[in-house]
Amino acid sequence: MNAPGPEAGPGPSPVGDEGAAATRVVVADDQGLVRTGFRMILTAGGIDVVAEAGTGQQAIDAVRRTRPDVVLMDVRMPELDGLEATRRILAGAADAPRVIILTTFDLDHYVYAALAAGASGFLLKDVTPEQLVAAVRMVRTGDALLAPVITRRLVERFFRRDPAAVPHRELAALTPRELEVLGLVARGLSNAELAAHLHLSEATVKTHVARILAKLGLRDRAQAVVVAYETGLISPGDGT
Repeated sequence: MNAPGPEAGPGPSPVGDEGAAATRVVVADDQGLVRTGFRMILTAGGIDVVAEAGTGQQAIDAVRRTRPDVVLMDVRMPELDGLEATRRILAGAADAPRVIILTTFDLDHYVYAALAAGASGFLLKDVTPEQLVAAVRMVRTGDALLAPVITRRLVERFFRRDPAAVPHRELAALTPRELEVLGLVARGLSNAELAAHLHLSEATVKTHVARILAKLGLRDRAQAVVVAYETGLISPGDGT
């Protein structure tokens, strides 16, 4: 199937329910019907689809051209797959959009690789319209689409750490308390559970998590789980 060229979205962004500019999205999938369906769902939800792409390279070009907030990225696409496109979109860009991986397989190993590359989560393609809109809005505000406990299971299933690897030097920037918090986040604890475990307020826990993400240059908690395993802070089987 020949992938169509990227299609420009509508003009100015519509205004959301609360008067703020609508979230801007690029939809990347090699199936035209899938893109059309997602566009209709997102537009009805007050989300602005600024471009569509049928290949990974077209997705990269569309992101550079339109500077969206979120990219819905299919994994299997011609010319350049969604995983490599995700890496290139997120590499070294402080203002890069958040990427949601689209897949037909639950806990596909590509999802882990995408998370390691910086994606904020994944959705199955049979997602409901309500779930799709909610997911885009969630990652737009800075949240991970995957609960930490699900991310942990995903990492434990596919992660293979080199025993000779050394911890990333960035971990040296974390205080002992922040290292403790990162380890607990990687084990799947929510902010409320962290607060109870550490005898802290949830506000203090949120501050610790925010500082960890900032120091390590991470976008969300899902990536923090990956880093905790990659650096050897925790190992498969350590989770609660």
